[in-house]
Amino acid sequence: MNLTFYPGPSKLHAQVEQHLQEAFQSGLLSANHRSTAFMAMLEETLLALRIKLSIPDGYEVYLTSSATECWEIISQSLVQQASHHVYNGAFGKKWFEYAQRLHPATTGQLFGFNDFPPDPAHVPAAEVLCVTHTETSNGTALPLPFLAELRKNQPGLIAVDATSSMGGEALPWLLADVWFASVQKCFGLPSGLGILIVSPLAIERAQALNEQNHYNSLLFIRSNFQQFQTPFTPNTLGIFLLKRCMQERSPIEKISTSLHQRAEIWYNFLRENGYKLLVGLPEVQAVTVVVAQDSEENIRMIKAKAQAAEITLGNGYGAWKKTTFRLANFPAITTDDSDRLMQVLQRSDKITG
Repeated sequence: MNLTFYPGPSKLHAQVEQHLQEAFQSGLLSANHRSTAFMAMLEETLLALRIKLSIPDGYEVYLTSSATECWEIISQSLVQQASHHVYNGAFGKKWFEYAQRLHPATTGQLFGFNDFPPDPAHVPAAEVLCVTHTETSNGTALPLPFLAELRKNQPGLIAVDATSSMGGEALPWLLADVWFASVQKCFGLPSGLGILIVSPLAIERAQALNEQNHYNSLLFIRSNFQQFQTPFTPNTLGIFLLKRCMQERSPIEKISTSLHQRAEIWYNFLRENGYKLLVGLPEVQAVTVVVAQDSEENIRMIKAKAQAAEITLGNGYGAWKKTTFRLANFPAITTDDSDRLMQVLQRSDKITG
């Protein structure tokens, strides 16, 4: 079977095959989503997420169709005039541009992907300040001190796109009011489900604005989830798989420690084997997405060599599409998987000094 290191959709957890059979045999896939059986399953899913991700008391957990839908929910239900977006890559930019379509006064603040984020004291106050925790397009991540200082300086809400880190890293929940992700990355599941986590302050803000004009208005989502229901016909299979995955996996602190250690191994390996890292500043190198850079010709040869070994590397993204490859460092990828890829990528002219 081909082994994929694509950073989303990525490798599924090995147990998914068994859980698919369980889902079919359970009868839940044919159950009405207002039924007692479905509501019990949704309640179990939310509880498992809360326990295994160490989500603080008072923060509420909802499910959506995707992280992209969460962009829309935030702009519709938590923003009255404008949000402000601090970003350094393609997905942060896409979020900013989408938010600007809904609220034209929305502003953006671009910083270099090989730089530290801007001084939080120089980030304008906003109704909602929006940042991307791990930028999948270039393999960068926000340093914890930056988020901590933002929290001190921002009077409004802070929203974090954690699509490539939730489920893989222990996140500092209390440093933001809205966290969201999709399940096809660190959760090791098929795409088609999003996770939205909101603080008491975010709920208060939604109640103050009282926006209820859409099927996915935050207050309408909340009123449904308080009854363990959904505001639309849900992805029942996706919810079942998420429940079983979360029930079986280790606590996030253990997973996070393991991924941090493996990321360090990957960065050292690439440097020692003569690969140039796209992100040279260690403080902003992502844990879950590692990006190496080379000439267009060499990247083609590297990817072809990997493909011959039945391994798929992630393509570069945007401006780096042809001159980089990306590696997912997600929980479903095992140490044996990484060792197998390292054997393919190892170069004879290894740098030892």
